[in-house]
Amino acid sequence: MKKMFSVLILLSIFLNTTAFAIIRIDGDKAAYQGGTTKAKDFPGADKPVEGRLNTSDEKELKFEYSVNKESKTYTIPYDQIIDLEYGQKAGRRVGAAVATTILLGPIGLLMLFSKKRKHYVTIGYKDAEGKEQATVFELGKDIIRTTLPILEARSGKKIEYQDEEAKKSAKGN
Repeated sequence: MKKMFSVLILLSIFLNTTAFAIIRIDGDKAAYQGGTTKAKDFPGADKPVEGRLNTSDEKELKFEYSVNKESKTYTIPYDQIIDLEYGQKAGRRVGAAVATTILLGPIGLLMLFSKKRKHYVTIGYKDAEGKEQATVFELGKDIIRTTLPILEARSGKKIEYQDEEAKKSAKGN
């Protein structure tokens, strides 16, 4: 019993520290991953900027985030959107498998059979000066199926899917 308790404590400590080592987008959040937007809009954008996509406004998409504990909002007017593209990247949970194998033995190798998917939407639009811009957001898994139809409906643009797997994932099939 003591051995099991010790393993659980070590596992919780290890997993908590590794969880903060990489940016993981919660299911209901989004992250600015990059694009042609100005550096003043996303200071320190050499790494993802985590926040929330707010689609409740009928005129503009809002990305709400904070920098140095200061709340900020980046907006893209729906009527300025030129195109929308959705894609995903699937990968194996190699890090989690190694960590679990170290702590729990060969049973941790089963983690290699699970995949993690990252979901990306690229928005092409015209800024206030009329210049074409592009912004890439990573979407959490819980907001994909609601966000994509809203973007299509409010912008009047059809989403282009990178492949059939992305299309199936977005539609929930």
